[in-house]
Amino acid sequence: MSYVAPVKDMLFTIEHLANIAQVAQLPGFGDAGLDTAQAVLEEAAKFNEGVLAPLNWEGDKYPSSWHDGKVTATPGFKEAHRQFAEAGWQGLQHPVDFGGQGLPKTIGAAVGEMQNSANMSFALCPLLSDGAIEALLTAGSAELNAIYLEKLVSGEWTGTMNLTEPQAGSDLAMVRSRAEPQPDGSYKISGTKIFITWGEHDLTDNIVHLVLARVTGAPEGVKGISLFVVPKFLVNKDGSLGARNDVHCVSIEHKMGIKASPTAVLQFGDKGGAVGYLVGQENRGLEYMFIMMNAARFGVGVQGIAIAERAYQKAVTFAKERVQSRPVDGSLPGSAPIIHHPDVKRMLMTMRATVQGCRSMALVAAAAYDCAHHHADPETRKQNQAFYEFMVPLIKGYSTEMSLEVTSLGVQVHGGMGFIEETGAAQYYRDAKILTIYEGTTAIQANDLVGRKTARDGGQTAKAIAGQVERTEAELVANGSADAVAVAKRLKAAREAFLQVVDFVVGGLAKAPEGAAKASPNAVFAGSVPYLMLAGNLMAGWQLARALLVAQAQIAAGNDVAFMQAKIITARFYADHMLTKVPGLRDAVLEGSQSVTALALDAF
Repeated sequence: MSYVAPVKDMLFTIEHLANIAQVAQLPGFGDAGLDTAQAVLEEAAKFNEGVLAPLNWEGDKYPSSWHDGKVTATPGFKEAHRQFAEAGWQGLQHPVDFGGQGLPKTIGAAVGEMQNSANMSFALCPLLSDGAIEALLTAGSAELNAIYLEKLVSGEWTGTMNLTEPQAGSDLAMVRSRAEPQPDGSYKISGTKIFITWGEHDLTDNIVHLVLARVTGAPEGVKGISLFVVPKFLVNKDGSLGARNDVHCVSIEHKMGIKASPTAVLQFGDKGGAVGYLVGQENRGLEYMFIMMNAARFGVGVQGIAIAERAYQKAVTFAKERVQSRPVDGSLPGSAPIIHHPDVKRMLMTMRATVQGCRSMALVAAAAYDCAHHHADPETRKQNQAFYEFMVPLIKGYSTEMSLEVTSLGVQVHGGMGFIEETGAAQYYRDAKILTIYEGTTAIQANDLVGRKTARDGGQTAKAIAGQVERTEAELVANGSADAVAVAKRLKAAREAFLQVVDFVVGGLAKAPEGAAKASPNAVFAGSVPYLMLAGNLMAGWQLARALLVAQAQIAAGNDVAFMQAKIITARFYADHMLTKVPGLRDAVLEGSQSVTALALDAF
């Protein structure tokens, strides 16, 4: 089954929920209204459906390969990347000053979803380049940016993110790679980095590695980490490529999914030291790397939505074609396509509703990002930044966990055929698993949500967002339709459960007054992932509730009635089947977290 980009649903969300008209009023985005969004998305659909999607299955069958330090990409990937770069897709969201198109994230996120639905292994390469570009734009010197940014933005070169080491997974305080200052202002970099996505390949002439390392004499722990640009090939003063740098790929991993994307082990400095250039100031590397990481975390959340959309499309097509058993209501005389069976419809609706809810959550957050970075009013920027930052761990954590459920349901809809690799459904399930792990596991996203995004400001941001949800509830009640009132009831129960958990988190991590009972951080963090899943569920359901209100208004105006009716049914299904899980998650956090910490370690 070929991929068909969901342009219509994306444009509905961009117009009515993300409010592209408001984004187009921001400085620099005057030409980025709905007409531009539609033109860009339709062109992106042609490229991703026609060029990248046909290579997806090929990449699973014929992964990238390593031989004698060199990595050869899946046949067809190099030509596809050339077309990708020449069409300007890498620079879609990046500044015009460096050759980009300067479009808002609201549009870029939708295009990114298409790329990842079409071919997630391929799309990982530009995703990492985006992060490298963001880090250089934030902290790179004018000299560094003049050398590297235009080539990265054009897609002529690609970028990577080098954090993890054999002894330092998510605990970056354990990073041991070294950087020795040189008289010319450069540094000699040495060390081993693992799990480097597209760390070596033959798609482009050069690869720009952004590498965490410790300058000689730096403090221990995270405060002593610096960030460096370490190119695969050194760059001459005239911009041409010079000598090969002392960084080499010693192997690539053999993985259960995303097989066409080479995951490299890179060795720096085996022959005297790789030449690196400091990004920003010494000992602030982790701060800069988090810029890359946050961009990547949002992007990985979009990947979850993308792979789930691809699995949903395949499952729907199969369910319409696979004939098996009579309908239980006797509506047809003989065997029928399985889409007639109630439980198959339930599975397909679960897939559809969660994908659309998460897509809406991500695109609304992208619009907040655009406002946070471009709005003229400082207070508006601050509010949108707080909203966006709160949403990132939810988009990354909830959307990727959701993708596992959806791709698993995709296999289930196929029945025994889903367990057969040739069918193709299993690839999406295998590809999806990594999304809950890289750029920080679900627990790491949950820790971020608990500590930085909820407890740090005493729950103010969380409660302000809950206030917006409550206003949507009021609109639903005022609407008065049976569907709107039913969704309002579910949304209200979910919001109240969310606020109870927010209070639990804030109270559990608050500094206790002298003589008072100590807080219970272990209990709070034991419930952190259920809290994340609760919050993500609520935010996705909230956006679908907003979509229901829009759809009812559009039907009243006689606009695209069938599409809008499907929107209403989808929102109602999500409320009845997904939002109803939120109170149970609340109970797991408030009443069940102690049992997580109560069992002695030697009892395991």
